[in-house]
Amino acid sequence: MDKDLKYKIVQPDAPLADFVDSFWFVHNQSDKSKETTGLPDGRVDLFLFQSASEPFRIVLLGLGTRQHEPAFIPAKGLIFAISFKLLAMEYIFHDTISDIVNNGKFLPDDFWGFSANDINDFEHFVKKATQKIQSLLPKKIDERKRKVFELIYAARGGITVNELSERVFWSSRQINRYFNQQFGISLKAYCNVLRFRASLDHIAQGKLYPEENFSDQNHFIKEIKKFSGVVPKELFKNKNDRFILLSTLPKK
Repeated sequence: MDKDLKYKIVQPDAPLADFVDSFWFVHNQSDKSKETTGLPDGRVDLFLFQSASEPFRIVLLGLGTRQHEPAFIPAKGLIFAISFKLLAMEYIFHDTISDIVNNGKFLPDDFWGFSANDINDFEHFVKKATQKIQSLLPKKIDERKRKVFELIYAARGGITVNELSERVFWSSRQINRYFNQQFGISLKAYCNVLRFRASLDHIAQGKLYPEENFSDQNHFIKEIKKFSGVVPKELFKNKNDRFILLSTLPKK
């Protein structure tokens, strides 16, 4: 990874793991901005951001279903983030994100009691965020929804709507209505995103062939390009660490 970019990721402990994928930060330590391109990963991100030239802001990014437009991390730019699993939107945020697919929205600068001081120390940020989310944990969740997410995450997206319906005893129509109303995409579309994200683990290892329930090599290449904008070979090269998510994965 670019030596000027410092990155760290921390996994949550139970019981947050049903709702939080990870806590992480990236810091551009250089005096120049760095170009980056986000990749769909099936998560919803809460960003706390500040740079030498820009004020403190809090942003919620919805689900991505395609390659993000190239962006820049400003000189000395710092991002602290919480990556949420989808259940968090209903049970922690009590809100829908159907209106911010491939988009985001600014939140109040004091959201959840955060401030610019909270991005001075990552361990402090993780502790404060953990305590806040713990205080918001629901006493009960719909067991069908919990089971749906357990199954699709375990299958890394490689499961059909009909199979989920049979195993969860929830109709395909109701499942898709829930996904479209709550998250803005169908369950099938979300599973395709998860399958793409799982493929990044293999691509980072130089395995440029399908391992995640793609029908053949052409289908694999087409889907990777659909979500990343480039073919697997170019994604693996990751020139100038353009794709930060890929840069953080273990290499061969």
